[in-house]
Parts: sequence; C-alpha cells; structure tokens
Amino acid sequence: MQTVREIAEAIVAREGGFVNDPDDPGGATNHGVTIHTLRRLGLDVNGDGVVDVADVRALDRTHAVEIFINHYYERPGIDAMPTGLQPSMFDMYVNAGVQAVKILQRLLSQMGYGVAVDGVIGPQTLAAARDAAEPDETLLRDAYGVARRNYYLDLADRRPASRKFARTRAGGKGGWIKRAEEFLSPRYHLSAAEFSQRVAAWE
Repeated sequence: MQTVREIAEAIVAREGGFVNDPDDPGGATNHGVTIHTLRRLGLDVNGDGVVDVADVRALDRTHAVEIFINHYYERPGIDAMPTGLQPSMFDMYVNAGVQAVKILQRLLSQMGYGVAVDGVIGPQTLAAARDAAEPDETLLRDAYGVARRNYYLDLADRRPASRKFARTRAGGKGGWIKRAEEFLSPRYHLSAAEFSQRVAAWE
C-alpha cells in the first residue's frame, strides 16, 4: 500500500510545473499549489514580503508535498477515511478543495445515509463512509471515482472554458477524466466511443 507521502509525491508529479492558464480559476499554479493557497496560508516562499506569482514560481516539489500532506490530507480529515478511498479523495481535494468531500457526501446520501452535504468530514460523514466501505471498500472507491468523473463532465457541460481540461483537442479524454479514472477499476473506464458520445454535445 502506498504511503501518504508517496501519494502526495504522485500528485505533485501529476500536477506538473508552473502554469498560469486564464481559464483555470485556480490561477497561477506550480506543482498543483495555487497562488490562492499560498495567500491563504500566508506562505511567502521567496521572503520578499509579498505573496505573488513569483512565490508560486519559487515553490519546489518538496515544499508542495508538505503543503498537500498538512493542508489537503490531514487537516480536512481524509486520513480518517477508509484506506481504499484516501488516494482518490486526497487527489481530488488537491484538485477541487471541499468538492472532494461534497462528492462523497452526495454519494453517501444517494446510498441512503443521512449526511449533510457541507464539505466537512464530521462524525456522520466518517461513520457513513466506514459503513459504506464494508465489506469491500473497492466498491465505494469505484463509486466515488465514477461520481468524481461525473462531476468533471457536468462542470464542463456548464462551463465551456473548462472543456479543454476534460477533452483533448484530438477528442480523447482530457486530464480531468484520466485523473478520475486512474483511481477506478478498469471495467468502469469509459471506452473511447462512450466518451465521445458523452461529450458530443460540446461540439
């Protein structure tokens, strides 16, 4: 089983280096850490007294890993989730913040558990997730992965500027979809034809 540090390092590798895409609401990002995160945490990386794009550029991989473990894994309580669910939730929290928890809460609610969709991992959410993970937590992990993929697709439906993150220029699966399916059992991956059909309305 992967350690949390190995998971965090994989997230950093997946996120890549510095980007500042105007269509990405996260703004300037390096190793997956956004300028908004640095400002929220008050991290003046280069020590010039201002948290700005220069700090995003100066952030190294090791520091990014520590930020993810401390603020995207331990602080929200993902470390208390069923083990099989943790990698996908951790990755999603880095990518979309509290939406990672809300996706799970909506899923648990659809399964009949009485949980509030508030983005907070409290006692009810934790108890429901642990119960839903029995006897085979792979099923919950896969259900979460499908719900996560649907979140990305629905977001791209509503926001055309985000479609480039869900579909490549050649028409194949974009980074968001590949990212969600990385944590899914292969039998739940969309085929090329299924994906093409799902996004056909984007033309």
